[in-house]
Amino acid sequence: EEDLLKIKYDGIRPAPGYPSQPDHTEKTTMWNVIKAKELAGIELSDSLSMMPAASVSALVFAHPESSYFAVGQIGKDQVESYAG
Repeated sequence: EEDLLKIKYDGIRPAPGYPSQPDHTEKTTMWNVIKAKELAGIELSDSLSMMPAASVSALVFAHPESSYFAVGQIGKDQVESYAG
């Protein structure tokens, strides 16, 4: 029997807050660029939770050679440069 819920695809779907995209605040940029609130009615709370709660977000890279990676610990100088 074919599993209709199992989707096969080439690529990756990193999401804000996960190891390959740990900076959860980038979700604000995503929302502004795609106009998520205006076009889909999906809002972000002050803590960047999506409302309604069943909403999901990710960057989608549909290339067969794309792969997940984790970002390591960053240094204080990187934090200061990013925040500046």
